[in-house]
Amino acid sequence: MKKKIALVTGGLSGEAQISYKSAITVSNNTDREKFEVFRIDINETGWWYTPEQGEKSAVDKSDFTIIDQKQKIHFDAILLCIHGTPGEDGKLQGYFDMLQLPYTSCDAATSALTFNKRYTVAVASFAGIHVAKSLHLFKHTPITSKAVLENLQLPVFVKPNNGGSSIGMSKVVVSTDLDAAIEKAFKEDDQILIEEFISGREFTIGVFKTKGVITVLPITEIKTGNTFFDFEAKYLGKSEEITPAIITEVMLQQLALAAKRVYEVMNCRGVVRIDFIYQEASAKPYMLEVNTVPGQSEASIIPQQVLAMGWKLKDFYTAILEEALN
Repeated sequence: MKKKIALVTGGLSGEAQISYKSAITVSNNTDREKFEVFRIDINETGWWYTPEQGEKSAVDKSDFTIIDQKQKIHFDAILLCIHGTPGEDGKLQGYFDMLQLPYTSCDAATSALTFNKRYTVAVASFAGIHVAKSLHLFKHTPITSKAVLENLQLPVFVKPNNGGSSIGMSKVVVSTDLDAAIEKAFKEDDQILIEEFISGREFTIGVFKTKGVITVLPITEIKTGNTFFDFEAKYLGKSEEITPAIITEVMLQQLALAAKRVYEVMNCRGVVRIDFIYQEASAKPYMLEVNTVPGQSEASIIPQQVLAMGWKLKDFYTAILEEALN
């Protein structure tokens, strides 16, 4: 008997456009001999079941069921493909927990924690993982750029504290640009993170767990002509992604160990992607952030890493779904 899977996509943030691209890749690579897949689109207008043919219909939020061909469908598991709110910040995870429905991402607490960049680096630092020096600013308690520069050294990154895809993020090299960068970030979020720039090579690492074993995927190095790995570099082809990264065995071990440690410390589930800067002067990896619903579009890094490991995407998504079902 095929398991009934809700492929949940869309979302209520600017990252929805990436979610729809991820859902296409995941849908095209889900084993239809094992799973029956139903696409659910959560957007500003409501929660909708969108069949390949026929009219869309509303999801019953009381039990997360749908009507398909006059049959009521109860799902066996949720395959989460929402980047940003409400699929990456713990909101949907808490809802599915209350309905006792298994899902493929981290739990509600981990999702909420890692969605907050400042809290993520605080917990990581507490666990002995290297992170950049940073300040956490709230819209309701303004701080002058002078006060920021008394605590942090330029250059700095200014970014919305919640959210992803580098939307609203700036690199500030001269103090006169700081106010504009803070204003830009506050347009995306009520909290922002200002972080000292760490010079080094940028790496991103997929990590997942199946049958109790944590696996670190082949590491990707990010090289970009842009000032940092921003939205344009990520999604509009303005970066070079080298998978597997060309690095020494020592760097490989350090990065893999750090990624595995972050996965354990944050109590992650499913596949996550963790970003690092490797500072060559100190020979240490510095964690930047954790993405608990990483992009799965054709341009995304996780599919590249899975293929570099020698797996087919179909086998990978099967393993992720079976882990959730178990």
